[in-house]
Amino acid sequence: MSTLLMPKLAVFEPFTTAITDTTHRKQVITVLNWVSTTFPELAPRYAWKQPMFTQHDTFIVGFSVAKPHFNIALEKTTLDHFAPQISASDDRVTTMLWQVAYGHPVNYSLLQQAIQYNLDTKQTMTTFWRPKGN
Repeated sequence: MSTLLMPKLAVFEPFTTAITDTTHRKQVITVLNWVSTTFPELAPRYAWKQPMFTQHDTFIVGFSVAKPHFNIALEKTTLDHFAPQISASDDRVTTMLWQVAYGHPVNYSLLQQAIQYNLDTKQTMTTFWRPKGN
């Protein structure tokens, strides 16, 4: 996978260029490119200073960074559904985030399942976020 953002993801450049550690930046760019390649129907969107992907104007997955890890945001319903598998792959789950330590392999199979879960369960959603309790 390229360590450069795909042209379609140029909107994410302010985010990726702000990641000062080049190894961390490469890992995050690889994940962003993977999402775009694996789910070409998703639209890249840069909001709240974070890259995210949407479909029909509803949130599907987002990303943020911290010092020891990067975060995958999927919404609470999806995180609750996949928490056992995320934990089993030695990643951390918080109330709202899947945390992947820099340098740790990304579980792309699980990420694909989680994104597909959001696509399947949000097909008819007309709001950006899931309604509370969903």
